[in-house]
Amino acid sequence: MAKRTPSIDTKNLTAVQLMELDACVRCGECVKWCPTYAASGEKPGLAPRDKILRWRQYMNKSYGFKARLFGPQEIPRSELEEFKDDVHGCTTCGICATVCESGINTVELWESMRANLVKKGIGPYGKQNMFPKVIGQYHNPYMKDQKDRLAWVPEDVKIEDKADIVYFTGCTAGYNQLALAFATSRVLNKLGIKFTMLGEDEWCCGSALIRTGQAHINDVPRELARHNVEAIKKKGAKKVLYACAGCFRASKVDWPRLLGEELPFEVVHVSEFLADLIKQDKIKWEKSINKTITYHDPCHLGRHVGVYDAPRYVLSHIPGVKFVEMDRIKEFQRCCGAGGGVKAGLPDLALGVAESRVKDALATDANILSSCCPFCKRNLMDGRDALKIDDLVVEDVIELVAEALGLETK
Repeated sequence: MAKRTPSIDTKNLTAVQLMELDACVRCGECVKWCPTYAASGEKPGLAPRDKILRWRQYMNKSYGFKARLFGPQEIPRSELEEFKDDVHGCTTCGICATVCESGINTVELWESMRANLVKKGIGPYGKQNMFPKVIGQYHNPYMKDQKDRLAWVPEDVKIEDKADIVYFTGCTAGYNQLALAFATSRVLNKLGIKFTMLGEDEWCCGSALIRTGQAHINDVPRELARHNVEAIKKKGAKKVLYACAGCFRASKVDWPRLLGEELPFEVVHVSEFLADLIKQDKIKWEKSINKTITYHDPCHLGRHVGVYDAPRYVLSHIPGVKFVEMDRIKEFQRCCGAGGGVKAGLPDLALGVAESRVKDALATDANILSSCCPFCKRNLMDGRDALKIDDLVVEDVIELVAEALGLETK
């Protein structure tokens, strides 16, 4: 009698990740910190520890000692569907990895689990399944015309045909959150920084596909990465600036992995770039912002890449700013709730997490909640509005810099 085919397999899981499944000691520290677990009303399935233990059980049923003797034990499809819902109910913020006593790299583990299930036709979640088709066809997730990539550029902004620096706008800033693009381009002009842009040759960074376990579908993320790298090289750039934390993370971490080689240019977040200019005394402020400002660390900029100090340095040097910290900051910050495809797939859960973070900001008595990510900004604004808070402004750091330099962001 032929043995049953395992309900799951080991595809997308590295040898290290398979060992990590056994490394969990079930201490529960991750459960205390998980933002989606808390926002869900402590739904057990969303706890990081629970996801690891369940996947370990699935592996034992499929490949354990009994499975070798008597064949794999079937895992009901409904059970795998429920697990899919839970593993996609994670923002991949990485706080569980930060506090894990066993040092498990949970972010990459969740993404590998997602990809494993997607390959078996289980997942992704909700409208996330449209990402490969839409981004593959339109080269952006908003189904916008690529010819309109620079439609936002105002007449007063000067863009070079070729330059040592490329400003990689990102889909969200280029199509939806135009204030971010206005502020970044005008600040660079004001500071005398010559830069160029890719225009219609700028394609999506691919982050949404990778985060939701769909990197393998039609090889779209690799195609996006290869195209963007070649487009940047044609511009003769030595440095690429990003104001979007998601694009920055994808370029710095994911593109080299996808292409199997180091990038031929430097990848820099605009907050790092500005911090260096301030240290060189190359920024002359024109306006004082007499406000109390707190800062939210984007997960993609902070825990994923390690940029914590630059945004704080910039904010603390803007004239008139009283900078205050929230209780949970840097590697221990509370996620905004938008990442990992949660904003697209489970908007109510994303909103619940955002409300918690806004409450963190309110506890500081800040006038402005700042960040360095368009997705954080959008979700934190939604959280603020859901709480009916009228006296808290949510602004990107680069927008505040533009204001202090006397520039418009509209």
